[in-house]
Amino acid sequence: MKVIILAVATLFATTLFAQQPDYALRTAWFTQNGSARNIATGGVMGSLGGEITANHVNPAGLGLFKTSEFVLSPGMNLNNNKFNYRGSDTSNAKNNAVYGASGFIFGFTNNKKSKWTSNAIAISINQVANYNNRISFKGFNNMSSFSEQYLEELTRDLADTNAALRNYIFGSSLAFRTFLIDTSNNAQGKFDGYQSMVPISTGVNQSYDAITAGGYNELAIGLAGNMEDKMYVGGSLTIPIINYTRELTYSETDATNNPNNQFASFTFKESFTSRGVGMGLKLGTIYKPTEYWRIGFAVHTPQVIGFKDEVRASLTANTESYARVRTATSDQLNSGNAGKSNYNLVTPWRAIASASYVFREIKDTRKQRAFVSADIEYVNYKGSRFSAIDQTDMGLKNYYQQVNETIKETYKGNINVKLGGEIKFHTVMFRLGGAYYGSPYADDALKASRMLATGGIGYRDHGIFIDLSYAHVVNKDVQFAYRLNDKPNTFASQTGSRGTVMLTFGVKF
Repeated sequence: MKVIILAVATLFATTLFAQQPDYALRTAWFTQNGSARNIATGGVMGSLGGEITANHVNPAGLGLFKTSEFVLSPGMNLNNNKFNYRGSDTSNAKNNAVYGASGFIFGFTNNKKSKWTSNAIAISINQVANYNNRISFKGFNNMSSFSEQYLEELTRDLADTNAALRNYIFGSSLAFRTFLIDTSNNAQGKFDGYQSMVPISTGVNQSYDAITAGGYNELAIGLAGNMEDKMYVGGSLTIPIINYTRELTYSETDATNNPNNQFASFTFKESFTSRGVGMGLKLGTIYKPTEYWRIGFAVHTPQVIGFKDEVRASLTANTESYARVRTATSDQLNSGNAGKSNYNLVTPWRAIASASYVFREIKDTRKQRAFVSADIEYVNYKGSRFSAIDQTDMGLKNYYQQVNETIKETYKGNINVKLGGEIKFHTVMFRLGGAYYGSPYADDALKASRMLATGGIGYRDHGIFIDLSYAHVVNKDVQFAYRLNDKPNTFASQTGSRGTVMLTFGVKF
């Protein structure tokens, strides 16, 4: 796998730090979130309509509304993570509050002479992805070290010792100042490069621990029309609002406990925050070819999101008799300021095709008895693109071009499939569903997927509805502690599960 360049040049060293492929995946690979009813039926909403989640999936579904309602959806995530890194197993759990599709829908019935039977407007917010989690794994490694990425960086840039001391303030300079990385000399005693003090051949015990928080929130303003209860068309303007933080602690310790090999341990710490706001568009249509069938199609255009990132880093190394214990921080090299990076990200486009069969499909939806629905969604994960805000800066433009080339090589397009249904007994409804989300990775060695089993109940009477759902997600993914150019990259295999409990309360008015 090609690895993106961690720095462009000395000119950008104090303001720029790496955007990695995972940054793009955070805004692309996620299971669908919404109201409790939508979650309980596996996330099917491409052709079903008639509920607030449609504003974030296929806005044409808003056209089924002829009355108005308010919806609120609080919930809880239950994360249970398992990792295997080089034969060592680790597990952890982290729970947190979430929310689903919430907001207002206003339905209007039109003049009988108009072909447009009704119209609807919706204003809603939905947490598309929740980032509250803990990624933690450890294991023995005698093949590579985290410190080798610094060797690659300094060697690639032909950096002299002055550059190594000052120009890589979030990584290589910290390693050089703590003597984790030091100069190497040739037979004549002259400088000929850099060396790591980590004894890779005898092995080190590695530990990676990242606590993440925040969410990918989406505000949507939708408009839909209903043509003679046969054809529905709609669109929504989406405003993504993203907040992401990560507290990372990475360490390596000498596996031999040899007090004379000039390495005992090092610990790297990083505090990273990323905030973004952008804009996108979702368009869709639903058609009823016969009394019981609904066919839907929707397209989500790429969202353009402007990000502002900040980072702080520190490194403490114990090289025993060589240089003892030393600590260096990015604040010392950057006048006490965090490193900052401003850029744009274009998210992948996606398309959804769907079909629903509604038993006893009549205009009075209160008398409908059941439905079965299925969605097929294609997501072009490799379509994410970073770009510099300042297009006149050729150095930054070239940097982001290399990042984008890496994204095209790292990811691929893939399909997600969802299936769900509901059966209604007067005022009470029972729901079941399931979904499968395919891997976004181009490399078949990186095994990843997400499988969902969902269910729930609902109550509707006198203009009030309450829905409760549970979704159990079985995760399979990979996590990289670091990436190198000149060695095979090792990663942790992630399994485990996530449970989502969602409660939706709504009232018609």
